Amino acid sequence: MSAASAPAPSPTSPPARRVIAVVVLVPLLAALALWAFAWPAARTAPRDLPLGVAGSPAATAGIEEKLSRQEGAFEIHRYADEAAARAAVEDRTVYGALVVTARGPELLTASAASPVVAQLLQQAVTGQAAADGGQVRTVDVVAAPAADPRGAALNASVLPLAIAGIAAGAAVTLLGLRGVRAALALVGAAALVGVVAAALADSWLGVLTGDWWAEAAALGLSTLAVGAAVAGCAALLGPAGIGAMAFLVMFLGNPFSGAASAPQMLPEPAGTIGQWLPPGAGSTLLRSVAFFDGAAATGPALTLTWWAALGLGAVMLGDALKKRRQGAEPASEPRPALVG
Repeated sequence: MSAASAPAPSPTSPPARRVIAVVVLVPLLAALALWAFAWPAARTAPRDLPLGVAGSPAATAGIEEKLSRQEGAFEIHRYADEAAARAAVEDRTVYGALVVTARGPELLTASAASPVVAQLLQQAVTGQAAADGGQVRTVDVVAAPAADPRGAALNASVLPLAIAGIAAGAAVTLLGLRGVRAALALVGAAALVGVVAAALADSWLGVLTGDWWAEAAALGLSTLAVGAAVAGCAALLGPAGIGAMAFLVMFLGNPFSGAASAPQMLPEPAGTIGQWLPPGAGSTLLRSVAFFDGAAATGPALTLTWWAALGLGAVMLGDALKKRRQGAEPASEPRPALVG
């Protein structure tokens, strides 16, 4: 066939399709990233935020009535006295408590649980009291460490731990590790990350103030949950599984974690979803072991353990399925020798 009669290239040839895919997908990903990160930040407000009220029913009736005006903002927990309210704050049952005492109203906060929430409660309560011509004394029951009063360091730890987990899972997959070897590599890498992170955040920077080994375990478990999920997804789906899990952790887990404020400060269902994913569960667990002697740590620890167990199970299952496929392939028949 002559060059003159050759068909013209189709306007939708493979290179053109790839260009179109890039032009469409990049803005789509950018829009998705902006939505995932900007939407929770722009809609930050208390939603059923656990708040205690302590004192006699007659003394607290006015306070509860004022709080109820902010419909859906607070979930009121009632306590008999200041001691019970303090215990609830220390157990992470509530973020703060309004106590009516003989000395006057008192606000109990816990900046270690969330500096943002503690500041919000202080501004709201003291502002209302000033408008009514009164004054409220504020007591920080569980204060944030002096080295990190705004909780910025703990918030900043969410992304590096997620990246470490993704890197561990991707490395195991790309290096061709399978089965038991892959599981041991993931556990070993996560344990080392936990020790190194605790050494930096606790021993050096002083932004974590709890039991050192408990902090290292929480940091390591957070990393293992992500790494095992990435490697397990890749073992079942191939290399595309790395991208799928990285997308889930980075685009949903990180912005929905509530580490910068609190899960109850995010619009629903972002706050709930975030606590089901490793970054959110990991940051909640780390706060519990670092500042509250492990109070309310069971839920997030179980969430991370399930992620790690399911991920490691998927790694083992993927290896077993691959061995079965290889065993089922028929052996190639030997070619007959040529007789010359």
